[in-house]
Amino acid sequence: MAEELGAEVKGVAKGDLCFCMGPHRSFQQLDARDAHPIPRGLTPETAVLARLMGVSMTTLMTTAARPGDRIMVTGAGPVGYLAAQMFALTGYEVLVVEPDETRRRQVVLSGLPCVYDRTPVDDAAVAGKVALVLECSGHEQAVLDACKVVRKRGEVVLVGVPWHRRTDAYAHELLSLVFHNYVVLRSGWEWELPSHVADFNPHSIHSGFDTALRWLAGGSIRTEDLIVQVDPHDAQRVYQDLLHRRAKGLFLVFDWTQIESSQKKGGQPAGPGNA
Repeated sequence: MAEELGAEVKGVAKGDLCFCMGPHRSFQQLDARDAHPIPRGLTPETAVLARLMGVSMTTLMTTAARPGDRIMVTGAGPVGYLAAQMFALTGYEVLVVEPDETRRRQVVLSGLPCVYDRTPVDDAAVAGKVALVLECSGHEQAVLDACKVVRKRGEVVLVGVPWHRRTDAYAHELLSLVFHNYVVLRSGWEWELPSHVADFNPHSIHSGFDTALRWLAGGSIRTEDLIVQVDPHDAQRVYQDLLHRRAKGLFLVFDWTQIESSQKKGGQPAGPGNA
C-alpha cells in the first residue's frame, strides 16, 4: 500500500495497493514508475505472482515460436506452472513434463491435459515437432531430452537454475544434439529486456508485469487453491519445507501484515536473528 508519496508523483495515490519488486521486508521505497497499481478485485497474494510470471515473460516476448506452435515446459514448479499457463493463454499448444505426481495433477486441474512424467523422447508424435522447450527444472537430463524433441532450429531456453550436478552426462552428448538437430540453445535470462519501454523498445520488464497483472485480475491464470499465505516469522521453516518438498500449495506468500500485527502487540520484528 502506498503510504507516503513524493511531491512530483503521478499515477499513484495514497492508499493504493501496488505491485513492486524489492527484498523481503515490510516496506519498500522506489520510483513511482516501478510501482504498478493492482487492478480492482485482485488480491495482493495473487498479484505478487506477477513477479514469477516475469521470469518466463521474457521468453514469451523473445521466442521465435509463434501462437499455434507446440511448446513444452519441463518442470512444473511455480515458474514452470505459470509459464505453461501464459503460453497456453496466448495460443500455443502446451505440453508439460513434471515427475512429481502432485504437480502433474495441479497442471491438469488448471486446464492443461498434456502432461508427462518424463520427456517423451521416443514418441514419434512429439519428438522433432516441438518449437520451444522452456527448461524450468535446472536438471541437465531435462536439457538433453529437450534437445531430442525440438524440431530443427527449435529453441531450448534455460530458465531453471542448475544448482548442482545431477547426472554423469558428458558435454559431447549435448554438443552432438545441438549440432545434428540444429538446436538453438540459449539462456532464459529474464533481464534481457529493458526495464521500461522506449521509442524503439515497445516491450520491457515492467510492461510484462502490467500484462501479468491484467491476466491475473481477469482470471486467465488459474491459481485456485495453490496459494498459501505464511508468517514471515516462520521463514526458516518455510524454506526448509520448500527444500524438502513438504510445502502445502504451489505458491507460498509471506504475509507482512502479520509482522505489523505482531509489532502492534509488542512482539519482535522478523530479522536475521529471529526469522
